[in-house]
Amino acid sequence: MMTTGFGRRISEPRQPSLVLVGSTSSETADSLADLAPLNELKERIRTVLLTRIDPTVAGSIPRATLRVEIAKLVSEIATEERVQLNKLEEMALAADLSDDMVGLGPLEPFLEDDEITDILANGPLDIYVERGGKLERTGARFRDAQHLVNIAQRIATGIGRRIDEASPMVDARLADGSRVNIVLPPLVLNGGTISIRKFPKHNLTLDTMVRQQNLSPDLSRVLQVAAHSRINILISGGTGSGKTTLLNAISQYIDGDERVITVEDAVELRLQQPHVVQMETRPPNIEGVGHVALRELVRNALRMRPDRIIVGEVRGPEAFDMLQAMNTGHDGSMSTVHANSPRDALYRVENMVMMANLNLPLKAIRMHIASAVNLIVHVERMRDGIRRVLSVMEIVGLEGDIITTRELFAFQYRGQRHDGYIEGTFESTRMRPDFISRAARFGLDKELLDALGIGGP
Repeated sequence: MMTTGFGRRISEPRQPSLVLVGSTSSETADSLADLAPLNELKERIRTVLLTRIDPTVAGSIPRATLRVEIAKLVSEIATEERVQLNKLEEMALAADLSDDMVGLGPLEPFLEDDEITDILANGPLDIYVERGGKLERTGARFRDAQHLVNIAQRIATGIGRRIDEASPMVDARLADGSRVNIVLPPLVLNGGTISIRKFPKHNLTLDTMVRQQNLSPDLSRVLQVAAHSRINILISGGTGSGKTTLLNAISQYIDGDERVITVEDAVELRLQQPHVVQMETRPPNIEGVGHVALRELVRNALRMRPDRIIVGEVRGPEAFDMLQAMNTGHDGSMSTVHANSPRDALYRVENMVMMANLNLPLKAIRMHIASAVNLIVHVERMRDGIRRVLSVMEIVGLEGDIITTRELFAFQYRGQRHDGYIEGTFESTRMRPDFISRAARFGLDKELLDALGIGGP
């Protein structure tokens, strides 16, 4: 009789050594250990170990303690099976098993690596990560397609969702806030995909982004003044360009005595102010009911006495409700939008307002946009992997049917070094912004002019 360390006692006799296909029963366990590949020997240990562990108890044990307990069992089973494993191999196998039982299997080490921002599993044998803005293929892999499906189902179950052939897609977030998207067969042909956008453990500040050369000190000051002065800001950019990260950094300059309501598909924003209410959409349940859309939450936020409303990302008819919020006294509201340029961001917002089926003429929509949005900040992940603010554009007004704009800052490309690093400067256009009068109310007009390189009052 022996104890597993998970609350169960084992009374079965010592397991006999497994016989490989093609081997004779007269072969000894030692000769098997010599002939079998190491990973096959590990699978033998894995199979025996999983029969001795209560998964329910294992899930309630801290990860570090679980690995130590499993390592002890691995050592015992290796001795019983006459498999030669050194201490490093035992600990590695213990880590793999604990990740399989309570973590995300081969993806778990990447979640713990702060340098990695995205984890992309394209089937069981093809796993990529993004590090420093560049994708790289890893040597990690699932055992097979079923192993990937098991991990996907664990993720879905943990957030109260279901994923299988009848419902093969899930878009949600992990316990740490990381976004996860899962697609299983028959919608994909490679056994299943898991895409994880990691949630940073520490919020980036504008000062940190200056050190990382995402923007310049003067450009940082302009964005700080805009946040303090309650300017409505729209951040545009492509997928993975750093829109949410920049929004988080700018939001740190919202006054602490303001009531802020955030509305998101999956909560990513981490505001530091004391008076923050975070709302998140709800997908339909298994029966297809209970769905709460982003537009409903934005409308509801208007009834919650907000000083500012922050919409994590507009991608549909909720754009009209966001513009209404900006136009009805909720100055300083912010949002992000997928777009390839500031001008493209305006077109995207126009199209999303049209999705609300309000039958508004195009000129009325553009007047609505021009009166609501003050600044468009465009970010891009450039080919050297660094995310940069390429443009800060002020919306001036409407001339005829055209929204007029004024660029305040722009990234000027200078060349590319032999190591691939893109050289350039963030330059002010020295144009006097219209929101200088708003900054003056907060005593920030001189600071704004200095940051833009404009002399005089």
